[in-house]
Amino acid sequence: MKAPSWASQTEWQGREGNRLEQLTDLINKIIMPTHKNREILVLGTTFVVTGSLLLGGAWLAHKLGILDNQTTLGDRTSTTNPQSKTTLNTLGDTFSGYSTLRSSAFQGSLLERGIELKYADEFDQKARTSALNQGKADLIVTSLDQYLIHQPKGTIVALLDRTVGADAVVLNSQYYPQLKSLIDLEKLIQEQAGKGKRLKIVYAGDTPSEFLATVLDTKFDNFNLADLDIVKVEDASVAWSQMQKDKEIALAVLWEPYVTEAKQQGNTVVISSSDAPKTIVDVAVARDRILQTHPEVVKHFVEAYYRRLDSSLQDKGLLVRQIATDGNLNISEAQTIKDGIKFFTSVEAQDWMNNGTLEKRIKAISGILTLSGRINNIPDNPQALYDSQYLAPIAEQTATIIDSIAADNPELASLLKGKSDSSTKQISSSQVQQAAPIGNLKVRGEVQFQTGSAQLTASGKQTLDQLVAEIDEFSAANIAVKVQGHTSRTGSAALNKTLSQQRAQVVQNYLKSKSLPHNFVSEGLGSSQPLPGVSPESSLNQRTVIRLVRIRS
Repeated sequence: MKAPSWASQTEWQGREGNRLEQLTDLINKIIMPTHKNREILVLGTTFVVTGSLLLGGAWLAHKLGILDNQTTLGDRTSTTNPQSKTTLNTLGDTFSGYSTLRSSAFQGSLLERGIELKYADEFDQKARTSALNQGKADLIVTSLDQYLIHQPKGTIVALLDRTVGADAVVLNSQYYPQLKSLIDLEKLIQEQAGKGKRLKIVYAGDTPSEFLATVLDTKFDNFNLADLDIVKVEDASVAWSQMQKDKEIALAVLWEPYVTEAKQQGNTVVISSSDAPKTIVDVAVARDRILQTHPEVVKHFVEAYYRRLDSSLQDKGLLVRQIATDGNLNISEAQTIKDGIKFFTSVEAQDWMNNGTLEKRIKAISGILTLSGRINNIPDNPQALYDSQYLAPIAEQTATIIDSIAADNPELASLLKGKSDSSTKQISSSQVQQAAPIGNLKVRGEVQFQTGSAQLTASGKQTLDQLVAEIDEFSAANIAVKVQGHTSRTGSAALNKTLSQQRAQVVQNYLKSKSLPHNFVSEGLGSSQPLPGVSPESSLNQRTVIRLVRIRS
């Protein structure tokens, strides 16, 4: 490597050598005690130095202990007897987000700690919970909504992933080319009802697919599950197959790879977990009894899991290969699935548990489930449902590594923190105006103004405050907001048009003042679009519509 102009080659090599030694000592203090019975890695070709010190991918992955061809105990404080084994019975399903638990490399790393992980599929979520409650399972993996519905006698000890596109609501545009939004779907349902026909929705029951359908039902004015016949199947593959054969199925809720297949055949994804990226969160739940009797086993499991996930940020193909092997897929298919899943790092999972994010998610998801009648109320103490102590050691070790590499490899440091570039691209009002509609958010309450003016009442502000939280659930990178003002057909059409525009602008300004990062546009429609079946002169037509539009697929 050529020395910079300000130093001789000998001086430069010396400086870099000292930095290598210092960083190696630091990492060894954190990690190497866990390798005390193994040969110490020979450094050299595993380091890459390009003007500043960068950690080589293979080296850091070895330090974290989870490359495909190397598994290590990684617990310097363990007193586990390697001659004895503790069995950890775990239940989940075939979701690719759980593929790490089925990985031979991961299971091997646990075996070195004296833990034999036995993973089995149980697609019935109620039965999965029952097995945990009865002691037939020590650990279950499930989605946060299912955890809240079935309330197992267990505590969340790890956050596994959240889907960012792997789950989606797909309109049957093959049979109905006019279906591009929930607004179009509402019109089609009404047309078919006029002919005495009911359309259908199909999804896998007791899965995130059902929850995503519930999200639509509770959040959008243009979608009502009661207007459709619900067909519950056991898997997304069945839902996709049935939608292709049955013209009466107007939409399906699918997961990958069927979402991609549906899009390739011309169907419209109306909304996906990429649009609401914190809606579907998968968690690991340990039985409360095992937390009392064998907390060290849970600690070993959590540490081994996050070591593999944190290492995958260096070996970027690790999870893709794992998913491909797990699902008998080719690399392209596995990459598509991987792109739709955001796996938690240890630091990000700890942040979620400690900074109130997980508590907020529990409240938001509980709110949806309460509105839909799936649960009776929001938990009084969401913090009692999870415990971060089991992931704290690995998160703290990773945080130390982040500090040591942040200056030289800021991208890796950011990834280890679970951060990504989520900045919102500002676009013009005309682009938002022309964007494809998704649907109209439900406005719980009334956006009230002073009579004949554009001044919000106190009640109107309270309604908008609730809407802020609703809008904030959606990705500002994918979705923009169109505020539409409407009036009744009384008085001058020109004055009504002006008043409706002023009111829409006031609403837009108020929402933006609450630090929402979304792109907005407002439009006043006057009395041009009275509600169906309502007299144009009725005051019911004086309303504000919050329409979500798509600015990125």
